[in-house]
Amino acid sequence: MSSPGSPTSRAYSPSPGTRVSGWLVMMLVGLSLALLYRQFFWYTPLHNPFARPRAVTPRGDLADDEKSTIELFREVSPSVVHINTLAIGGNPITRDTRVFPAGTGSGVIWDSEGHIVSNLHVIEDAQFAQVTLYDNSTFDAKLVGFDKISDIVVLKIDAPVQLLKPIAVGESSRLLVGQKAFAIGSPFEIDQTLTTGVIGGLNRKIPTRHGSVSGVIQTDAAINPGNSGGPLLDSAGRLIGINAAIVTESGGSNGIGFAIPVDLVNVVVPDLIKDGVLSRPWLGVVVDENVSVADVPLDGLLVQGVMRHSPAERAGIMATREVDAGSRILGDQLLKLDDQPLQRISDLLDLLARKQPGDTVTLLVRRGATLVDITVTLEERPNGM
Repeated sequence: MSSPGSPTSRAYSPSPGTRVSGWLVMMLVGLSLALLYRQFFWYTPLHNPFARPRAVTPRGDLADDEKSTIELFREVSPSVVHINTLAIGGNPITRDTRVFPAGTGSGVIWDSEGHIVSNLHVIEDAQFAQVTLYDNSTFDAKLVGFDKISDIVVLKIDAPVQLLKPIAVGESSRLLVGQKAFAIGSPFEIDQTLTTGVIGGLNRKIPTRHGSVSGVIQTDAAINPGNSGGPLLDSAGRLIGINAAIVTESGGSNGIGFAIPVDLVNVVVPDLIKDGVLSRPWLGVVVDENVSVADVPLDGLLVQGVMRHSPAERAGIMATREVDAGSRILGDQLLKLDDQPLQRISDLLDLLARKQPGDTVTLLVRRGATLVDITVTLEERPNGM
């Protein structure tokens, strides 16, 4: 016990600053040890000076469907072209003009004369078009003709005949949902691209800039911007359609693409090559759809009028006519054309669009209570009709 006046003895207690410094030193030491561990133990590479590439495992032969797809692409790709379109723009103040890219698309070589078939909307907003073949040679294209309703255009290039391999033409009338489908084109300007899928639907109707096209083929083969105008093919490598449109919310393929059927293309293109315009056949009737009498719906299309000197008049088709005040005799009901049902006016127009002047068609007609087959020879539509 200390005596009065003597210094009081106390235990040592470090100051707060000293305690912080100690903890800091311990943390630095721990961090240094961790870095040393990582450097010399955890991340030390185990080099092997004798490392060599792995031996390749033999895969065996390709599957039959792979072989057929590879052969299809080799056979058809030289018939597919890439189309660049150009437009002229100007500055209204300086009056300077320049040529700038307007868009891209695809096309097919139709014949050895250099005719190229594509969609009208591929080149519609351009003043010039250039066609690039499979060997990357490029040629200026000239406009031969187009059909707004079917969205088909024919161009022509002056290329050596040895570079022009016409595509094999198939048929679309006998296609079945579920059979394989192949598309070749230039999606997003990546030319000579192959996509595969199946036919997902038939007889679809799609809008175009100038109307609509029916009988369209639906496919889940990926079709993207730039595929327009390129071929849709069957498993034999034959052209069955011209890819034209997609249903999309993102701007890319959602697995629903559409192609103009080749049966329509094969009617339109020859006329465009011959005359630059399409000679559409004429039947010469005025019809109504969805007609009811006494609240009873009538089948097919009711003939309300027959034009004078028309194929329909010559074939004896009867129109609705007045007997006396408030009384009339119904005209013929057109039920089928060449065994294809007629339910809407667009059905009749679409079927006629696949015909040419001079073709003979058979109409199944209900006249009163009797069914009658009437043969009609189609003629070229008169000017102004």
